Order: sequence, then C-alpha cells, then structure tokens
Amino acid sequence: MEPLLYLPHRVPYPPNKGDKIRTYHLLRYLSRHYRVYLGTFADLAEDRAHEGALRQWCAEVRLIPLSPLRARARCTAGLLRGEPLSLAYYRSAELQQWVDRVVAEHGIGKAVTFSSMMTMYFDRPGAPRLVADYCDVDSQKWAQYAEQRGWPASMIYGREARTLLSFERKMAARAAACTFVSSAEAELFVRLAPECADRVHAIGNGVDSEYFSPQPGRPSPYPAGELPIVFTGAMDYWPNVDAVAWFAREVMPILAAAQPQARFYIVGMNPAPTVSALAGARVVVTGRVADVRPYLQHARVVVAPLRVARGVQNKVFEAMSMARPVVVSAAVAQGIHGAPLLEFDIAADAAEFARKVEALLDPAAGDEMGRRARRRVLDDYDWDARLAGFGALLDAAPARRARANG
Repeated sequence: MEPLLYLPHRVPYPPNKGDKIRTYHLLRYLSRHYRVYLGTFADLAEDRAHEGALRQWCAEVRLIPLSPLRARARCTAGLLRGEPLSLAYYRSAELQQWVDRVVAEHGIGKAVTFSSMMTMYFDRPGAPRLVADYCDVDSQKWAQYAEQRGWPASMIYGREARTLLSFERKMAARAAACTFVSSAEAELFVRLAPECADRVHAIGNGVDSEYFSPQPGRPSPYPAGELPIVFTGAMDYWPNVDAVAWFAREVMPILAAAQPQARFYIVGMNPAPTVSALAGARVVVTGRVADVRPYLQHARVVVAPLRVARGVQNKVFEAMSMARPVVVSAAVAQGIHGAPLLEFDIAADAAEFARKVEALLDPAAGDEMGRRARRRVLDDYDWDARLAGFGALLDAAPARRARANG
C-alpha cells in the first residue's frame, strides 16, 4: 500500500476521550488504505504501554515523550518570541528529525495531521500533500477562555487566540485541504480565513453504535428509586469542570425542589479538586469507571451544559446511541446533526435546563426521545462513511513525492 504519515498531537489510543476517539478511528481507517507511519507525543506514562497496540495498524510508530514541565518552559520562551504558546508546547526537534527521515526514506507523498499545532512539522518547501485535520478552530477556544477568565489569564488567552489564528490561516493556505468536525466549525473558520475557503471541508465524527448500544441484561449502577442525571467526560478538562460546577450549583437546587430523588452523577476520569468538592447529597462524583455504558444506559437524562464548547461532543453522541434523552447547551447543539425537541433538547439557562430535564425524567417522554436519538445515530453517524472523506481529499490531486528510498 501507499505510505502515509500521520501526526496526531497525542497517542490515539485507547479511544476514551474526545480527541482520542476521532484520532483512533481515523488511524484505523487510514491503516486499511495506506501503510501508516505514526508519530505522536506521549504526555502520560501509561501512553507508552500502548505502543504495541498501535503497531497493529502502523508500519512504524514513534512516540516522543512530552514532559509538561519542559513544555511549559518552552512556552515561556515562545512568549518572548511572540509565537503561539501551543506551537512552543508541541515543538520537538526529535519529532521533526523523525518526520524528515521517514518522508525521505519511504518516499512519503501524503500526510494527515490532527490539531492545527501539528502542521508546523510540514511548514517547509517540498513537504508531502497535507490534509490538516484541525477538528476545531482552536484559536477560538482560547478566545472563549479569555472571555471567561479574569486578568492576567484573559490577556494571555487573548494573545494565544490572535497568534494561533494567524498560524492556522497560514498553514491552512499551504495545506491541500483543511478539515473540521462540523459544518459550524468549518463555516466559522471560513469567516475568519476567507482566503482558505476552497480548502475547508467538514468531516464529522461517527459513533460505534454496536459498542454503545443498550443491552437488556446490563445491571444498573444506581440505587433503586433514584432519578440519575448524568454527565460524562474527562473531569480535568476546564470546560467540563466549568459545566458540571455550574449545573450542580445553579440547576440541581431547582430540580431537587421539584424532584427530591434526582441525583447528578459526574462520571469521568481525573476529577479536578473543584469537581470533587461538588460531591454531596445531590451530586455524586464517580471518578474513573471501568465502563461508562451502564451509567449511560440507566441514566434518566444525560446533560451537556458546556458554556465553552468547540466542534462536537462525543459524549452526546454516545448517550444518543445508548437511546438516552439528552439536554445540551446552545454551544453544544451547534455540533449535533439532528432534530431539536425530538432527538435532543436545548436549554439556555438554569431555569430552562431544570424545566427540560424534569420533563424528560418522565419515562414515557425520555424513552421516546431516546429511541429517536438512537435511530438518528444509526442513520447518520457511521464512522467509515464519515471518514471516507479523508481518502477523497488525499487522492484529489497527485501527491508531491519525496525522494524515493534507494
């Protein structure tokens, strides 16, 4: 098969959090059509243990250790140089040398990156044909952070938004194609970078609907008589922390007054201290669980009240695939292809979240929305069908070949 270079910004396995879900499925898709050379960063000790699993899909795997302490030191230098801190954080001479070597040795003419930062490894003449999967408009995530945080963080985040957008525009103009996880993200980038409009494409995420399917014999993790309202996600990620803290403090008191048996379950790894402190009579913080599916299947309602959100939230599609009713914020709703009020619902503030969640606690209403939600997933969210767009973009024009091996 034709060789291809794939550079995600972190190890794409296991598929247990947002970006890893997309990069894992993309790796598997690419491995069926290309001989894949994978280079990425291992920022956690356990990441290196997955190298063997990755080799089943790759001709070669290179995991570069990433020390957060050293990466933050590079950010300080990047601040002085006036460059995006995201680039400084992920810059590695070792990875650049590996990229240059495998491109030359194997005549690699096509490459895929995940996240805008990783395109820096192709910021040079004669680079392979690049499909840059930005996924989200990362610069605008930093702009949202700047709006939510006080000074001096707001100043630093605002600077990152401006400098990263400039880099995103430059590399999108150089890439053969630039992909985003939703039409809303693609349209936003076109507004910010109109000169790149002809290169911008939306390729959405899918759902493993067989894995995330309700099973009659699956036991419930909840005490009898409770009305569990569930949020799932990595709980050291600030937008998730902000979302559950807001929901616990603003929405749950309203819900509990009307439904005393309602409990808010925060299900996900690495709960930040702010999240752990929410645990109490109305809120349960589980931490990491072996299998999220029982928590989804037996939830009465799943919520995604993120106030800062980019792209799509896989947690929402997984809940829909499990035939559960979902109530989301307007920011999250932008990434959902479906029918509001029928397949999911949207709430704007605490009172509306409480009202809509309470309505769906009724089994008849909740189960009916859940059935429609799963049907939407089965009809529209097949991974292979969605990822076929990458193959079409990679093959759209002759690749610029590097020097052939030998």
